[in-house]
Amino acid sequence: MTGPAVPFREIILKVHSRCDLACDHCYVYEHADQSWRTRPKTVSDHVISKTAQRLAEHAKTHALPSVSVILHGGEPLLAGPARLRRVCEEFGSALSGVAELDLRIHTNGLQLSPRYLDLFDEFDVKVGISLDGDREANDRHRRFADGRSSHPLVLKAVELLKQDRYRHLNLGLLCTVDIENDPHAVLDALVALDPPLIDFLLPHATWDEPPPRPDGSPTAYAEWLLAVFDRWQEEGSPVPVRLFSSLLSTLGGGPSLTESLGLAPTDLVVVETDGQLEQVDSLKSAYEGAAATGFDVFSHSFDDVAAHPGVQARQLGLAGVSETCRRCPVVRSCGGGLYTHRYSSADDFDNPSVYCADLEALVRGVEARTSAATVSPALTHRHELVAEQHDLTRTLLAALHETLDGRGGARWDEAWETAGDLEVTTEGAAGLDRVLAHPYTRTWLLDVLEGLHAERPEAVGQALRLPSYVAAATVRAGAGPEVAADYRDGRLFLPTLGELRIGASGEAGRVRVRATGEGFTVRRESGPESLIVLSGEGGPRWHPVRHFALGDTPGFAVDDLDPYRDCFEAPAAPRLGPAEAESWTAALGRAWELLEQAAPEQAADAVGRLTTLTPLLDGRNTGRPHGYGSVGLAVAVRDSEELALALLRGLRRTRLRALLDITDLYALDGAWEYRLPWDRNTEVPFSGLLALTYERVGLAFLDPAFMAGVPEALDMMDAAAEPTVGGKRLLGSLRDEARGVHGTSGMNTRANLVDQEPVR
Repeated sequence: MTGPAVPFREIILKVHSRCDLACDHCYVYEHADQSWRTRPKTVSDHVISKTAQRLAEHAKTHALPSVSVILHGGEPLLAGPARLRRVCEEFGSALSGVAELDLRIHTNGLQLSPRYLDLFDEFDVKVGISLDGDREANDRHRRFADGRSSHPLVLKAVELLKQDRYRHLNLGLLCTVDIENDPHAVLDALVALDPPLIDFLLPHATWDEPPPRPDGSPTAYAEWLLAVFDRWQEEGSPVPVRLFSSLLSTLGGGPSLTESLGLAPTDLVVVETDGQLEQVDSLKSAYEGAAATGFDVFSHSFDDVAAHPGVQARQLGLAGVSETCRRCPVVRSCGGGLYTHRYSSADDFDNPSVYCADLEALVRGVEARTSAATVSPALTHRHELVAEQHDLTRTLLAALHETLDGRGGARWDEAWETAGDLEVTTEGAAGLDRVLAHPYTRTWLLDVLEGLHAERPEAVGQALRLPSYVAAATVRAGAGPEVAADYRDGRLFLPTLGELRIGASGEAGRVRVRATGEGFTVRRESGPESLIVLSGEGGPRWHPVRHFALGDTPGFAVDDLDPYRDCFEAPAAPRLGPAEAESWTAALGRAWELLEQAAPEQAADAVGRLTTLTPLLDGRNTGRPHGYGSVGLAVAVRDSEELALALLRGLRRTRLRALLDITDLYALDGAWEYRLPWDRNTEVPFSGLLALTYERVGLAFLDPAFMAGVPEALDMMDAAAEPTVGGKRLLGSLRDEARGVHGTSGMNTRANLVDQEPVR
């Protein structure tokens, strides 16, 4: 199986093929591949210049903004300062004007001195040092050939790198795990050195040569790392740990931060001292020649290597892991483990990692320890969801201001300044909040931002609706400065308030809006009519947004005016006539009574969540994003039961969409397909299964028949790889909701597992 080649963004250049230590866990010297014996000790000028040339060509071909070059070995410092300077100069020259160059070196630190660090400072070469913990831990493997300890010299190098003049070059410490070492002592020793980063690495092993397990535990490495994790958390996470950061990222739906975990395609290639181009050199642990490609920098480009089957196999993401891994719920986080660790002579690399049990236990252990702290509070508290939605809208408004970058001119600047003035008073801030919280304000902001990024010529004009939003905010505040706003096509729309007919169709101009105690006034800046006085009542020119009252509650706005309300799966209806509006709201009233009787908790919840109802026509439409609190309902529907179901369906959809706006509930959506338990002929991705199940649980408050298939769907999603920590919290609350409200039995069963397997 192959796919499009992923360009290399990182190369490892072997500048020296020998080492001054005799580490017994080294994959270069102590494992299956012994090709180092036939390679030149030091990289030549010809290899350096040709590699730099190849990398520059590759970066230019793929328009890469940056590339990393990691100087490696053996022990790269044995190449000497002159050779390392040549490397820095050649790559700096070749990449100049092509891509930003990130130079790094990974070393055991024994040879590190001010002479090297002054050179690295000149070329901004970042330095990573290998250290396995305290002296006892480090001496278990990292010794000289005669058995002497390397620990004092490594500490000397670390202290040198911590000096103020070199601190900016410090990449951090790389620690290879040995479960015979005390995990707390190892972490404490590393943290005490105050590195910018710690990276824990599992020792290289395969199914043919499995890692040592002195106590026989299949999860011994997970237990060791979780002990480190617990200590790390107890101490307040004093130093970033790449392994833990990667797990927390993937559990939350983000990317992996290390090659050893996650499903991101590989984007590195190795250049040996003789110019041979190889795959990641940890493969040397598998068998002789496992890393070889048969290519070299003299005759082949990096694109040639990227197309190599061995490299392509590590670029397939989920498709590149074994079938066992594809069925595993933690595959998004562990990614099947490091490619090397999957090898067996029987099945090549088509296996789970030899650390499979460890990785699963580690992922689940970190998840169990952190889920409560990392899950968005919006998943459990309605007011938090409302607040986060409001923050999102304000963030989008700030992004629009920044993206315009002055293109809005004086009209934008005046409205922006007035909005800032409103913020300083309680009434003004409340008025502005009310307008920004309107669901279709979000649609306006997203439309304008999309237009600006796409360089659509009308986008700046769309942005200049801001004065109308600010004018509406001053009216809602009951006081404030006079606000200049534009009317278009003879109409001035004030969001959340209504529409004023000012002139003939096609006419455009400017007015000034001022709030008064009884309403507001609108004054033309030019034209025959100089002043229009309005109160809260409607009239031949003023068409207010109607409201659907609910007893003593504020009720909902019935918005059939907002120009951005056409954001549902069916088209928005035009302004309803008085008789039609009265008939429709009467039907809504009957539906609401039914909802209160059959599902009082859902009705009470709706009062807190729903702000706006918009009538819709029959037909299909492309739904667009909108803010929290809006539901569209067909204006033709008058049956109270049908309207109640539609209202409840809309409430469930809008809440799930609002949650997805602010938190990742799943990742890798679409990698698997699932058969719907209530419709075995239909397959959907995880997102579809979640949305439909979430909706059906809500609808079952009115009609218990909708619970059919819900337990099976929840079981499928619980066993799936897609849900994040937040997604699992939502599934738990959804299961509780179904069990508690409907008294559903068997909610924790895994019945019909054959039918529930995802379609792959």
